[in-house]
Amino acid sequence: MIPNGYLYAKSQGVNIYKVGSGNPGSTNISRTLGKRAGATVLLLDIAKTIVPIFFMSLLWKPVTMDQTTMLTLVTGAGAIVGHDFPVIPGLHGGKGIACTGALAIAFDWRLAIVLFALFLLVSWRSGYVSVGSISAVTMFFILTAVLGYFDLLMFTKAAYPYCVLIVFLISALAVWQHRSNIKRLRAGTESKFHFKK
Repeated sequence: MIPNGYLYAKSQGVNIYKVGSGNPGSTNISRTLGKRAGATVLLLDIAKTIVPIFFMSLLWKPVTMDQTTMLTLVTGAGAIVGHDFPVIPGLHGGKGIACTGALAIAFDWRLAIVLFALFLLVSWRSGYVSVGSISAVTMFFILTAVLGYFDLLMFTKAAYPYCVLIVFLISALAVWQHRSNIKRLRAGTESKFHFKK
């Protein structure tokens, strides 16, 4: 997939890889092209995950709850990997947070609300979107493992290990994609996000 942030910035005459953090995600778009541009890219990245899940559900027509959940997770994971690692030479993807958030919505909207609230709270209190993102994806895995164990999510015990494994891999990938942010945080050079501007 071609990163939406790259395409949007290109339409504005900007090479997003050469400004700000060099990342085509919505946070860097917001910093360099404004909040409205960032919101546009955010919505496009969310659609990048939701739309394939919708069409795959129409195509495969899952019957059971486990089939529906597994189809959602596998399709969403594919969208995230495609976003993070574009096949076109010379392009690199984002960090997959918007796509992961979209997957969480399709997976279980109640869980997504909790994760979004955590993301906002941590990002606001710390001033770092990267810290909020890492906290949210980590909690995505933890809550899936805990709530799923007690049959509080949309899958049975038979699908539990597979769902937890997929969510773990998705969450681990998101944290891995933030390795440069983690390095800057440790060095004290990570840029803060100003929410009121």
